[in-house]
Amino acid sequence: MSEAQRPLLIVEDDPALQKQMRWSFDRYETLAAGDRESALALVRRQQPPVVTMDLGLPPDPDSTSEGFALLEQILAVAPDTKVIVLTGQNDRTNALRAIDMGAYDFFAKPFEPELLTLTIDRAFRLHDLQQENKRLQAMRQPDAMSGIISRDPEMLRVCRVIEKVANTNATVLILGESGTGKELLARGLHESSTRRGQRFVAINCAAIPENLLESELFGYEKGAFTGAAKTTPGKIELADKGTLFLDEIGDLPLALQAKLLRFLQERVFERVGGRQEIAIDVRIVCATHQDLKELIKAGRFREDLYYRLAEIVTVIPPLRARIGDAVLLANAFARRFAEQHSRGAMVLTADALRAIEVHGWPGNVRELENCIKRAVIMADNTQITADDVGLAAADDNPMAFDLRTIREAAEKTAVLAVMARVNGNIAKAAEMLGVSRPTLYDLMHRFGLK
Repeated sequence: MSEAQRPLLIVEDDPALQKQMRWSFDRYETLAAGDRESALALVRRQQPPVVTMDLGLPPDPDSTSEGFALLEQILAVAPDTKVIVLTGQNDRTNALRAIDMGAYDFFAKPFEPELLTLTIDRAFRLHDLQQENKRLQAMRQPDAMSGIISRDPEMLRVCRVIEKVANTNATVLILGESGTGKELLARGLHESSTRRGQRFVAINCAAIPENLLESELFGYEKGAFTGAAKTTPGKIELADKGTLFLDEIGDLPLALQAKLLRFLQERVFERVGGRQEIAIDVRIVCATHQDLKELIKAGRFREDLYYRLAEIVTVIPPLRARIGDAVLLANAFARRFAEQHSRGAMVLTADALRAIEVHGWPGNVRELENCIKRAVIMADNTQITADDVGLAAADDNPMAFDLRTIREAAEKTAVLAVMARVNGNIAKAAEMLGVSRPTLYDLMHRFGLK
């Protein structure tokens, strides 16, 4: 970000001094406020990295109470913001109090603009370093959820839920359409838990014939049926001390549902053809694309089993609902497969990205992954086009990326929602939106709202 684009908030109630400061610091995008309410609104809206503020603010400019209240609120709303407090020449007590509260630095008035500029520059550099440090730390952390690529708030919320329950023994039910990454999330849960050093055993309940599924899950004793030449442990036994992932649990036959329920209740089971109870310590994680409550109504799934499995329920949103994730994933897949197949640095063209954005992706991430893999292999050169991806080029009407347009649309939506919630009470609406009443009136006038 260039210096001319960097927002610097000046909180000063003296119009002449405010004008002088804006002129002195015109290398930045200077924002100005003359009171606590408007300053706080600008902090919430613009999130300036650096703020200079006078402690003496209206309605009582001879007192510092309003200034200290603003300082406390700024640091609560934007803790990374660097606040430079301007004090009187001999006002050492208030300067030290401001530093103790969390202000970055203080400067005595009247000040020399050149010296204050140096302090402001240093504050900006420190803010940049801290932000870069946070970014690098996030990149270095090899957390168990690192295989999940997303910027979608709902998907990130799902990941946070998984991280929170990882170190418990709660049974987790993951719901989501086919191809959304339910097994990937289950593996992330296992790797985040204290069981990560043990086995993660997965079984697809829909992929194994019903007559074989019981022996696959619970194992069998020698001679239990024709062909049972030796005692064989099942998936549950193999996952002892680890995690058992039951994919497509909605397809589990009713007879096996009863046996699984008993195991969940007692934590013991018997192999097929066996009489000895075997105690197992295993974490159960289940997943399905089906609506289990509808299956319960249809008599195809036991309600008591559902409540045993659904101690923690999380729903993975489909790819079409994750704004921006399709393009993010497509670029990541293109880099991965280009490296795997020694295709060099391959990039998706603009028409390919637009086609990916507007496609519905009924197969979700799995469909997108296969699509990009095929495109990387089949592309004639280092550019992957919409034809290579196998999608029709989208109409040349890309999403509006003008920030002013996007911001105004969001502001109008917020104003309408809040005004409806407070039944038109301007004072309450302004408080909820974090703006002054004159600012709210201006917004209403701009959007043609009554």
